[in-house]
Amino acid sequence: MEINTRREKDVVIVTVKGRMGEVSAPEFEKRMNELINDGETKFLIDLEGLEYISSAGLRGLLAAAKILKERNGRIFLSGLMGAVKDVFEVSQFISIFSTFETVDSALSEIWLLNG
Repeated sequence: MEINTRREKDVVIVTVKGRMGEVSAPEFEKRMNELINDGETKFLIDLEGLEYISSAGLRGLLAAAKILKERNGRIFLSGLMGAVKDVFEVSQFISIFSTFETVDSALSEIWLLNG
């Protein structure tokens, strides 16, 4: 799994590529915790390059979302496709997160919400 981060205004974009399974999910969770502990509160997780996500990956996303909720933060998702989108739909995680087709459409909506 590959994790890259960049900033667009007040949003941290976390791009995840590859497979987020039992072995790699803790790496994602650790990176998110580092960013949250650095004071970041608004995240867009770009999953377009993600080929697979396990329950461990879903737990990592949920754990970060719970911490952010306590800090008035939020996670948005973009690029859900194929098997990864199916996992989000079957697990009902699609109803927990705001999802967008692309990074650009997500950023436009996020910035519109925040004025």
